[in-house]
Amino acid sequence: MNSKNIPLTDRLIFALDVPTADEAKTWVEKLEGQVNFYKVGLQLFLAGGFPMVEWITRRGHKVMLDLKFFDVPETVKLAVRQLNDRGVTFATVHGNDAIIEAAVQARQDIKILGVTVLTSFCEDDLRQMGLTGTIEELVYYRAKKALELGCDGIVSSGLEAERLRGQLGDNFLVVTPGIRPGVNREIEEDDQKRVTTAAQAIQSGADYVVVGRPIKRAADPLKVVAGLQAEIAAGLESSAD
Repeated sequence: MNSKNIPLTDRLIFALDVPTADEAKTWVEKLEGQVNFYKVGLQLFLAGGFPMVEWITRRGHKVMLDLKFFDVPETVKLAVRQLNDRGVTFATVHGNDAIIEAAVQARQDIKILGVTVLTSFCEDDLRQMGLTGTIEELVYYRAKKALELGCDGIVSSGLEAERLRGQLGDNFLVVTPGIRPGVNREIEEDDQKRVTTAAQAIQSGADYVVVGRPIKRAADPLKVVAGLQAEIAAGLESSAD
């Protein structure tokens, strides 16, 4: 596990889930000495668009464009084409076989990540959707299918990463949100339900962890970043034993 040569400053992806481009730029300027990878999601992309993405990449940083493409395949194909040659490293897709295939076929210089099950979902949410299996089984099925269709990796919680690595191998990327520092616990007003620590996620087979609120809400964000990176290093060392 985790044999890939990924710098520590890349393994922690900071989630720029903020309402304005100016606030996002402030966070990048604050963290960029320790963090090289940033997630731009729907909220920030609607506020800042490609100029925001290009501002980050011009500073030498990487971008995970987390728009979770889910639309008719032709629309997804055309959307992914818009991302090529813009310096985006990862883009996410969330859909059936035809949607995923369209995203994979349209990519050029980006890596496509298949979203399995959102970390804000629990078993009760699946029941409400009429699904009878477990989250673990659904994550495994969607991950296996995404990789068969040509995705470069998947997005899943750290709780499922160990099974994915054990049964699907190491030749793909695992990006894990729902990370909480120190102990596996929820924070106030937190909608994440399937959470792990950074160390647990990396030890279980994740390559990258996505963290937002625990850093943004901290009195000393850089101290939290340093602690998370120490956890990642410990997870890498443990998984290498």
